[in-house]
Amino acid sequence: MISAARRDDIVGALRRGTVPSSGLDALAVGIDGFAPTLDEELATVASGRGGFKSVRGEYGTGKTFFGRWLQERARAKGFATSEVQINETETPLHRLETIYRRLVERLGTADSNTGAFRSVIDGWFFALEQDVLADGSVDAGNEKALLERTEALMEAQLTAISKTAPAFSAVLRTYRRALADGDNQLAEGLISWLAGQPNVAASVKRAAGIKGDLDHFGAANFLIGLLTILRDSGFPGLVLVLDEVETLQRMRADTRERGLNALRQLIDEIDAGRFPGLYLVITGTPAFFDGAQGVQRLAPLAQRLHVDFGTDRRFDNPRAVQIRLAPFDQGSLVAVGKRVRDIYAETQPNESRLRTLVNDAYIETLARAVAGGLGGKVGVAPRLFLKKLVADVLDRVDLHEGFDPRQHYKLTLAESEMTANERAAAGAVGVDDIEL
Repeated sequence: MISAARRDDIVGALRRGTVPSSGLDALAVGIDGFAPTLDEELATVASGRGGFKSVRGEYGTGKTFFGRWLQERARAKGFATSEVQINETETPLHRLETIYRRLVERLGTADSNTGAFRSVIDGWFFALEQDVLADGSVDAGNEKALLERTEALMEAQLTAISKTAPAFSAVLRTYRRALADGDNQLAEGLISWLAGQPNVAASVKRAAGIKGDLDHFGAANFLIGLLTILRDSGFPGLVLVLDEVETLQRMRADTRERGLNALRQLIDEIDAGRFPGLYLVITGTPAFFDGAQGVQRLAPLAQRLHVDFGTDRRFDNPRAVQIRLAPFDQGSLVAVGKRVRDIYAETQPNESRLRTLVNDAYIETLARAVAGGLGGKVGVAPRLFLKKLVADVLDRVDLHEGFDPRQHYKLTLAESEMTANERAAAGAVGVDDIEL
């Protein structure tokens, strides 16, 4: 049985047609077979090494869901996590400073799914203070001595980073002093600059002795600094998901080439041990991995990501650098529908009525109808199917005692509620005549 909070999060997100932020294990259909291998790889990353995995799947196979399911699984093991959607204007892959900024904005831990950056930094300083106090050489009431010893310990922890990114330790040092002086405005500005935010006030930069904004090369060093802080704060590592990497195919040729090369460099640097504690996951369509406008344009990258998928899917190797998600079929659609119905009905006063009116046979009928309205393309159907199941059927059965979906509900699929891929799948197919 899941908690009421997780139930509300799952049901609320599906009602809106989005991926829930928690409780994804309860909805995982067809991907739980990857769990043992992923757990092994996370354990390797926790030992101080880096890791990389690419995930391929057509639209509708649940790549975004997979990424968030993995993040939730990693947070439960103590990892920090983040997700960045690749975008030509906001987060192009070749500009690591924008990736770093979004990473920090969406940094999550077991205590907070997102926005955890400042709490991680503050937690790190607290851990340093505890280490200083533990050796007994400084009295807890001597704030000046404690501050100095904490700074010295901080410098020792960031020695390697200071050689290539001195601004990182400079900002941390000034941030610590700002907190000690009660200058919250300065502290906020310094955290913003450390997080890669542009347009930080010049006065804030002067206070720390830094200039300009974070660039591509500085971001790589700042990522190493963040990994160091996470490790010293007790986190086994960081899981970073770069979602929708296939958007590179639609970018200008020069942007695409730089993005592919940046990805190749990231993989090589992870293999070389530059990012200990980082588990990088990218998601993309088969066309991105195999097509002429994607990975194949850069031979060294294609070589690194190549996996033979010519064998039966049953014998895929989950340890390979690239794994493939199975397309959603009718059985998968019905299975996840049943799970959602059970989650919704569990502990409800009218549970028996919900299970009776929205039984397995009705869920199968609804699943077929939604898939039929999308041109029979089951792989595109999960989002709309679950939204209809929750908002149009289960909610109405729950709210209205006289509502029977078989008598009172007629499925409609409006273009305005569809994504571009769903509209493309629906094509000219009319659903007005589909009755349940």
